[in-house]
Amino acid sequence: MGIIAWVILGLLAGAIAQAIYPGYVGGGILGTILLGIIGAFVGGSLYTLLSTGTLQLASVGFTIPGLFIATIGAIITIYLWGLLVRSRTL
Repeated sequence: MGIIAWVILGLLAGAIAQAIYPGYVGGGILGTILLGIIGAFVGGSLYTLLSTGTLQLASVGFTIPGLFIATIGAIITIYLWGLLVRSRTL
């Protein structure tokens, strides 16, 4: 997938995940893009694990199902990032 497609997928998946996730999720536009790209890898890897039973680093394509999986991965990433940051501040 090209760099432009990664940026667009990251922006869309990150923005949807931030809109769905309760509470404030900062980061600006670059944080949103990065969140969506990381979410694409997290979601793709989880999808590969659930469908084949093997854990490998995978990504999703720039399709509607791929956007859905990337958004789920971005929501999981927001949750895990919140746990990491919260445990550091306590």
